Amino acid sequence: MALVINDRVKETSTTQGTGNITLAGAVTGFITFNSGIGTSNTTYYAIFEQGTNNFEVGRGTLSGSTTLERTTVLDNSDGNTSPITLGSGTKDVFCTLPAGKAVYLDNNGDPVG
Repeated sequence: MALVINDRVKETSTTQGTGNITLAGAVTGFITFNSGIGTSNTTYYAIFEQGTNNFEVGRGTLSGSTTLERTTVLDNSDGNTSPITLGSGTKDVFCTLPAGKAVYLDNNGDPVG
């Protein structure tokens, strides 16, 4: 199991509750988690519940071609590190690089983060 980060990985889901996310297919112009991350690999993800202010950012494992396990929650709209309770409706689920995990260069070219 490797940590994989990839661009343009975004799917929708109608999963409810605090469990694993069942992915429902890529959004137009994007690729699936299965093709961009690969089964058994981990990645950083974000979930946004459309029409609400609910979000979650974490590290997850793609345990099947359409199943994302919410392994470690790093932040959420409740201000803690627990999985948010997802309601009905569509969610956007995508790969992201959490700011707290990034290393970047300042204006002088020195590493920050």
